[in-house]
Amino acid sequence: MADENRTVLMDREQIKEIIPHRDPFLLVDEITELDERTVKAVKHVSADEYYFEGHFPQEKVMPGVLIVETLAQAGAVAILKQEKYRGKIAYFGGIKSAKFRNKVVPGDDLILEVELTKLGSRAGTGTAKATIAESGKTACECEIMFVIG
Repeated sequence: MADENRTVLMDREQIKEIIPHRDPFLLVDEITELDERTVKAVKHVSADEYYFEGHFPQEKVMPGVLIVETLAQAGAVAILKQEKYRGKIAYFGGIKSAKFRNKVVPGDDLILEVELTKLGSRAGTGTAKATIAESGKTACECEIMFVIG
């Protein structure tokens, strides 16, 4: 469900100007907040997502690894929007302390929050959290690492 009061700073087309991901692997739908160290984004989870066909088709659940990838894509927008990183790619460098707390199912809006805690010229880390908008429940928390190339 879309939050009618949510401000959209960037839509999918604008996100594609910053990160190289394309369908079916562009997972972030909107950027709602963005500064040099934090990003807040949204993934609208729909029943026709390609992965639901084979991932527990009897009980459609968004794969945890794709929740983490969605968080990483949001973090990449925060990095690559900065002038000194424009035109580069933020590769996924690692995951630490990932905890999956609640299922994400079709119809959910996943609120993605990433805070860049360390950012150097070639690598960085961030704390990430995905929350189910409708319930306010945490779906995933982790630390993600980026390599900038």
